[in-house]
Amino acid sequence: MIGALTTLLVCQLAGEILVRTLHLPVPGPVLGMVLLFAALVLRGRPVAPALGTTADALLGNLGLLFVPAGVGVVLYLPLLARDWAPISLAVVAGTLLGIAATGRLAQALLRRLG
Repeated sequence: MIGALTTLLVCQLAGEILVRTLHLPVPGPVLGMVLLFAALVLRGRPVAPALGTTADALLGNLGLLFVPAGVGVVLYLPLLARDWAPISLAVVAGTLLGIAATGRLAQALLRRLG
């Protein structure tokens, strides 16, 4: 488990270093996840069970990661109360655009398979 956790953290660190060095407009953990995916694809063999077990354990405790976001919402309640209309519009529009893009992508992929 320690080796798998180290692998995950090294990929995240590599992503952070690349983002800061190259001034990329992408979060470091996202780039780290892409690096991990690329490494697993290039490896060409099944993932070690420890990596899957560790990832499942982290996903099982994912709810804890929303605590800082909740604290941030409470901290900025006056700002949210003042600008509720544009924030609500952005959330609704972003959600609808995400659903539409996902639907179009699913249709294109299903057409390609069928």
